[in-house]
Formats: sequence, C-alpha cells, structure tokens
Amino acid sequence: MSALMMAAISTSALAQDVLMTINGKDISKSEFEYIYHKNNKQQVEIGGLDEYMPLFINYKLKVDAAEKAGIDTTATFINELNGYRKELAKPYLTDRDTEMALLQEAYINSTKNVEISHILISMGQMPTDESRAAAQARAQEVLEKVKAGEDFAALAQQYSEDPGSRGRGGYLGFVKGGRLIYPFEKVAFTMQPGEVSDLVETRFGYHIIKVHSIRPDQGERLAAHIFLMLPQDISPEVEAQKKAQAEAIYNDLKAGADFAQLAREKSEDQGTAMRGGELPWVSSGELVKELEDIVFSLQVGEIAAPVRSAYGYHIVKLNGSRDVPSFEEIRGDLQQRISRDERSAMARNVLIEKLKKENNYQLDELMVETAVAICGAAIDSTALATLAQQDMVLATYAGKQITSKDLAKSLKPRRLMPGHNPKNIILADIERNVEADLLEIETAVLPEKYEDYRNLINEYRDGMLLFEISNREVWEKATTDVKGLEKFFKKNKKKYTWDRPRYKGFVVCCADETVAKEVKKVMKKCKDTEVFATVNATFNTDSTELVSLDKGLYVEGDNAFVDELAFAGAKAERDEKLPVVFLVGKTIKSPETYLDVRGQVTADYQEYLEKLWVKKLNKDAKVVMNEEVLKTIK
Repeated sequence: MSALMMAAISTSALAQDVLMTINGKDISKSEFEYIYHKNNKQQVEIGGLDEYMPLFINYKLKVDAAEKAGIDTTATFINELNGYRKELAKPYLTDRDTEMALLQEAYINSTKNVEISHILISMGQMPTDESRAAAQARAQEVLEKVKAGEDFAALAQQYSEDPGSRGRGGYLGFVKGGRLIYPFEKVAFTMQPGEVSDLVETRFGYHIIKVHSIRPDQGERLAAHIFLMLPQDISPEVEAQKKAQAEAIYNDLKAGADFAQLAREKSEDQGTAMRGGELPWVSSGELVKELEDIVFSLQVGEIAAPVRSAYGYHIVKLNGSRDVPSFEEIRGDLQQRISRDERSAMARNVLIEKLKKENNYQLDELMVETAVAICGAAIDSTALATLAQQDMVLATYAGKQITSKDLAKSLKPRRLMPGHNPKNIILADIERNVEADLLEIETAVLPEKYEDYRNLINEYRDGMLLFEISNREVWEKATTDVKGLEKFFKKNKKKYTWDRPRYKGFVVCCADETVAKEVKKVMKKCKDTEVFATVNATFNTDSTELVSLDKGLYVEGDNAFVDELAFAGAKAERDEKLPVVFLVGKTIKSPETYLDVRGQVTADYQEYLEKLWVKKLNKDAKVVMNEEVLKTIK
C-alpha cells in the first residue's frame, strides 16, 4: 500500500461540504476555497488546483503534527489565540443591517451639497444635567422666535455661540455629506429648502438648522493658484498695487507664460508655490467661497482672472476634475468615517438590544432605585460597603445575575460633580458589564453564524500551530544543530563555491612596532575564540587603546587593509594613533567549513530538513478525498 493513501469516495460517505479528511479530521470545501482563493489574491505562486492540492495537504499534515505535539493545549497558545479571536470578532459584533443602512445613508449624503445656516446654544465643555437643561431652555426660546418669523440671520448674530459662523448670521455655506458631525448631518440632509429644524442636540450643544438650498455634489477638482497676500490692515494704495500685480501675472499667463513656473516665482503661498501652486484635490465646502466658486466654474486647463478673497488675490488654473465615485469605490472610506463618530456605536447598540431580548434581559428598577438611595449624593467606600452587604438582584440575563455585591466590586469610589446623578453612573456600570458578557456569549457562537469568520479564525489558529511546529522541526534545529550543519556541508561541499578568493582572519592595528610584536606573541598562544578578550585585557584600558581588532571573511573591496596586505592592492591610509597594521589569517579560494558560508548552508539545511519532515509526515498519513466535492471547487 502507498505511504500516502488517497481514496475517492462518494458524497454519501462524506458530508456534502467535506472536501477531504486528513488523518481523520474533516476539511470543509469552504475552508479550502477560502485559503486557496486568498493565496491567489495575494499573488502567491501556487499554480492551479492540481499543483496546490499537495501543498495544502502538507500544510494540514504539519498542523496535525502540531496538535499531536500538544501545542494547541499550552496556556501561551490559548491566550494568544483568544487575543486574536477577540480582535477578529469586532467587525462581526454589530448589526449588519444597521451597518449597511448607515453606509448607504453616508453615501447618499456624499452625493449632494446642502446650503446651511445654524444657531448654536452651547451647554459647556463638561455639561451636567442642569447645564444641559438650561441650554435646551435657551435654545427653545430662540427657536420660538424663529418660528414667530424673526430673521434667522439676525437671531444667529445675537444668540449663536458658534464663533466661526455667528458673524455671518450662522451661514455655513454649501456642505458636502460627511463634513458635519453625524447628529447634525442626519437632520440637515433630510430637510427641504426653506425648512427650519427643531432642536438638534450634539456634543457641542443645541442647534437650530436652516436649509437654504440643495444641489448634487459637484465631485472633486484639482486646482492650482498663484496667491498674493493682503494684510488685514492694508491701505487702499497697497491693495491697488497688489491688484495690479495680480493682473500683470494674469496677462503674462494669457500671453503663454508657464503657470507652474510663475507660481514658484510669484506666489506668496509658500506651501503650494514649490509644487507649482497645486492644491490638493478638493470638494465642495473645503475652500473659501470666492475661491471655490471659481474652481468649480472652470474647465480643465482653463485659467481664471484674479479673484479677491478675504486673504488676498488668487489666480486659479484647473488641472483636473473627477465625478462623484460609486458606492463600492468609497465604501472603505465611508466605513472609516463611520468608525470615528457616533455611528460606530449605533450598529453595535442595535445588536446589544437584540442580544438582550434573545437572552431575556430584565432590569429590576426597584432594586436599582434602592441602590441609588444607598449611595445618596456620593459613591464612596461606605456606600459600596453597604451595597456589598445587600442581597439584591439588579438584573438577570442568560441564566446570570448582576447583584448589589457585583455592583460594589465593579464601581469605584468617586466624588460626584454638582448636577451629576448617581443613578446614571450605576445604570452605566450595569450596562457595561451586561454588554461585555453578552458580547462574549455572542463571540462564542460567531463561528457557527459566519463562515468567513470561522475560516479566518481557523487560518490564524493553523498559522500559529504551523509556525511553532516548523520552528521546532526545521528552523530552530537548522540554526542550532552544529553537527548536522557540519555533516551537511561536507556532504554538499562542491555546491559551495566562490568566484573570488576570500581573506579569512584578523585585521590588527597597533600603536607601534613594539606593541605589534607583543600582540603577535599573545595571539599565537590563544584560541581564536579567546583573542579579542585576551588582547583587549592585555593592551587596552578605559583611557588608552594600543590595539584594535577586526575579524571576518573579506572579499576584495570589503576592507582597505585586507586589499593592501592580502590582495596586493593600494596602500591603505593609517590611523595616526594605530599606524602599524598586520593580518593574522589566510587567503582561501573556497569555503573550508560551513561557517564560511553559514547563511547559505543554514538555508539549504532548513530546506533539507523540511523535505525529510514532510516525507515522514506523509509516510503514515491517511488522506481521503471527496472527488465529487472536489469537482465543484471554483
């Protein structure tokens, strides 16, 4: 019988998704396809299916060897894999429908620009319940004035606490989706022109939003400008000179002058002048209005007459234009954007609520109120000690409980700021512990829910096992097995040749001839491994160096002294402190020991050990292939 037993069997003998069994362990079609296609995508040279299959089987045999060696049962392995498992689970611990809805909403918003004004009533940097309520009341008063027909811009100038837009009557201009904080954008981008919102709460305070108009997004533009700066206190005479200078530059451009060259010479925007005036790709809302209006009105290659902004005169050329990208083109960017704001928790929170229902989560409001009463106005050590003595069940889920004793352990003593409610702190602590537990429960069942997650975890697990067993059987052995390396080198010595001779030995620099003579005597009595320590101890101190030593295998061109003394090259320049130089060694035409070509021999020895190991693994392996499932591999 063949050492590697390959058998073809019908699908009735194996489950429909089982592609093969290796030493009794099932390998699913989905796992094989996942790894096969991933290697192809990463452009690993794996060839076709027939060529790849033996590689895959060898890979799985190594993993099997690692399991038989008990590597997967060690605490180190288990802890490391659990760390990977938690990290890889994060993208799956969300509600996917909610996540997709948020992505699609973000994309739709990115395809339009909304012209907006707003009034902001701040609730302070560290809002309390009282400061939030006070800000809401002030904002409501302003909103009533808006509803009564008072001028929005005038009210913004009078009441708004946004210093950036207050002076402009709250005007923000046209804004592209994705440029605003999410609670603000969610409302603004669902409004109609002329409409005024109710109060919108964000971390900055309460907003009243007015939408003036809506237009399709204009895509992105790549522009360059030549900029002449106008100081804030500029006189009319100087401004006239700047304007004339800008017009002269524009006339030169119309006459055929090179835009980039003039930008480098004339532009006062130092950040872009060196790039020929080129700005980054921009979309609506990223430039001052006067500049944006010009940029988005030009055709590619066109140059506009000087335009004045609050900062100076701009002469603009459009170098490129591109339309709004498709959803798939910017999906990754949208996911990154969502992950950085309030939306990052929304899909996760929807999942948490589903898990609460699935696991019959119940919060006992009466017991929570009792815990709040025990804490009173402060969560201190006395309150926590009292909680620890109680026998109250605050919440139940999945057959588990959160008790007052658990709460006492979890909470930390703290002073409450005025206006802060201890109930909010207690509820947040309960929620945090429940969420962590429910997500842990969900993580445990992810491999059954998501095939791609299961395959990813298997890949990490098998990769860790493969690394450790390969290190034991091949890599570490090849670097530490001195006798094996020596034997391998002797057997394959003809393979290791050089096109040029090498000098092998010491390069010695001494303070004078007397020192050199003594050093030679000392070196004759020493083993090679003792030379450095003995010579340094004999001739050098912390303050005085009479000898310096180098040792190596040198080809011509590596060391000037070796070139001179071993290869009859030009005289090398001496260090005035160590002018006497001699060599202790010899010139060899080919390697004498494996140490002379250690890197190459070690690599070849590893390859040799790998082949022996794989041969041994295959010797008694039993691989059963499901040919009918194999035919369906894509």
